[in-house]
Amino acid sequence: MRLFRPLYVGRLAAVLLGISVCLPSGLEAQTRKAPGKASARTSAAARRPAPKPAYSASSAKARRARLARARAAAKARETVRLRAAAAALQEAMTPRFKTDATGSLVPDLRAAAAIAFNPETGEVVWQENGQEKRPIASITKVMTALVFLEDNPDLSNVITIERSDVYAASTTYLRANERISLSDVLHLTLIPSDNGAARALARVSHGGTASFVERMNEKAIELGLESTAFTDPSGLNPANVSSAYDLSRLISYASADERIASIMRMQHYTLTTSRRTLRINNTNKLLTGTGVDVMAGKTGFITKAGYCLATLLRLPQSQQTVAVVVLGAKSNTGRFWETRHLFNWLSQKASDLFVAKQAQQLQEQ
Repeated sequence: MRLFRPLYVGRLAAVLLGISVCLPSGLEAQTRKAPGKASARTSAAARRPAPKPAYSASSAKARRARLARARAAAKARETVRLRAAAAALQEAMTPRFKTDATGSLVPDLRAAAAIAFNPETGEVVWQENGQEKRPIASITKVMTALVFLEDNPDLSNVITIERSDVYAASTTYLRANERISLSDVLHLTLIPSDNGAARALARVSHGGTASFVERMNEKAIELGLESTAFTDPSGLNPANVSSAYDLSRLISYASADERIASIMRMQHYTLTTSRRTLRINNTNKLLTGTGVDVMAGKTGFITKAGYCLATLLRLPQSQQTVAVVVLGAKSNTGRFWETRHLFNWLSQKASDLFVAKQAQQLQEQ
């Protein structure tokens, strides 16, 4: 066997040493690369949707049972609500009577206050809490319309609605920066009880809003409305107060202005602003085929006032006009049924309540 030369042995040792030095470095490099690859694999796995759980007949049956119970509970709640609403409506539709101090059968009121007032004689036909001072909500707008029209404005003039008119207005059809005629603003004030419209009427009147509210209070004093005070033109402020008696006189006075009364009798109205066309509906539901002859009327509602309605009605047989005001009713429909009950009672008692008293007054003269 041939022996290796020393030179070859040295070269072989050097090669082996180099391999031993390089091997750890390669392993470390591979180790350093591994986390990156693992992270990539983890990210890819995270992007993949989680596997769907295996179907379980028992779990599906339990889910269907829970859903059925939830639907049954919701249906039961809705049934209870509908029955309560139907009972409340039936109760409101049923007139109630009681015997007064003279032994006469008179209405038994559900609302907080009400009155029947004869505007021709200035006589109170019937009342309950008629002198009580209460918040009147949007019935305020009757005075707003009166004071606005005292300036004899050109209703064809076009104004621009400002943000302050519609900000926190609760009920308004108007939008900031759109243009609209004063006639349409007046219609919006009285038909759908638009709070932004009432504010706009006050703002564009001479002296601005603050002066306008002062004139509203001056007009109340002029008309002898001793329980009436205003702080804003829309009625959103509960500090706007009056009594059923004062409001019966106010609605009677305002209805003499046909510009106001004719608008109050409209069931619907269509108007056009600079941006769109609107169809509005009257909040007074007595106008919609109830058999009640409405000559003028205005609704009102805020939480502290309850549901309110001031109307001027004409009795069917005698053609006698009577102002009927209901304040603080418990529901929207309640104020209309309360008014209808009073209207029907007045119609039946018209000969006793009006004709006899007018004959007595003629004899006294």
